[in-house]
Amino acid sequence: MPFIDLESNLPASKFTEEFLKKLCTATATALGKPEERMNLVVKAGLPMLIAGSCSPCVMLSVSAIGVTDTAEKNKEHSAKIFQFLTGELGLTEDRIVIRFYALEPMQVGKKGTVMSFL
Repeated sequence: MPFIDLESNLPASKFTEEFLKKLCTATATALGKPEERMNLVVKAGLPMLIAGSCSPCVMLSVSAIGVTDTAEKNKEHSAKIFQFLTGELGLTEDRIVIRFYALEPMQVGKKGTVMSFL
């Protein structure tokens, strides 16, 4: 059950329902997870600075169980996600930062319990 949190100083108009569906597909594919398990949040129009510049940018957080727990996996995920974001948003790679968080099943609640018990 991956969680994708995208924060950007780009206007909300850039993040249409179509974009969210494409982001869901791209991140699910990159992580090897079914789209039905994905959870996405986009926060647009934020005051942001990356590398000393307030130019258009994105910070993306990827939290997931079992697929973000090694440097090798995250390197592969990063390449695929960067390709999607640069293509869809027209940003250069230096304006995107991705953070990966490894989750344990006990850290994700669903249906009144945690994933460890589902």
